Amino acid sequence: QQSLSQPYQAHRSGTGYGLYVYPNTFFQYEGEWKQGKKHGHGKLSFKDGSYYEGEFVDGEIVGNGLRYWASTGNTYSGQFLLGELHGHGVLQYEDGRKYEGEFSYGKREGHGLLVDKEGQIYEGSFHKNKKHGGGKMIFKNGDKNDMFNGQGSIIHCSGVIYDGLWINGYPAAQAKKLVILGPEVIDVIQGSAITLHVQLQNEEGEVSEPGLLWADCCGYVIGPWRL
Repeated sequence: QQSLSQPYQAHRSGTGYGLYVYPNTFFQYEGEWKQGKKHGHGKLSFKDGSYYEGEFVDGEIVGNGLRYWASTGNTYSGQFLLGELHGHGVLQYEDGRKYEGEFSYGKREGHGLLVDKEGQIYEGSFHKNKKHGGGKMIFKNGDKNDMFNGQGSIIHCSGVIYDGLWINGYPAAQAKKLVILGPEVIDVIQGSAITLHVQLQNEEGEVSEPGLLWADCCGYVIGPWRL
């Protein structure tokens, strides 16, 4: 019987369970093998104390497992693809933060829940590791904030669409009047669609932040505007 204290040769010649210490001694693998490859459940350890323990397929880290990084103290438990965080999982940061949700090739991507060091919670969409899209904040005292913030659009039941910058649920700069551009009199045939170019202005008639407005009026109306 092969001693686990010695390099195991199943990685080259067979199927079974054993320990293999790599020639550079930085890595060692203990677990299941199939036809000379890491396959099944095993643990890949690093000399600095980091490790991965979980599923392997044809020599690659694929499936469910646990990853620990000694340099940061972070741990991840969840799905992997070719050694990267991919799928659903929980990433626990050493500083107390915690993310539970979807990953794509090592980055937070899709729906997730992030708890910061103060215990505040963000639940919503992520893109390339950052909060992106719809979401809500739950503060430590129980208050909630699901207001629109940042660039986005909203479709009102009246048919009006606002696309631009939002701050706490409101457009960044609110217009006071809507000005229809073009001739003062427009011939309209009943039942037919017309197109109007409009502009939103403040009380002084100034136009600033860019945005878009669509409205439904006797058909389809579209017009570029600025706030």
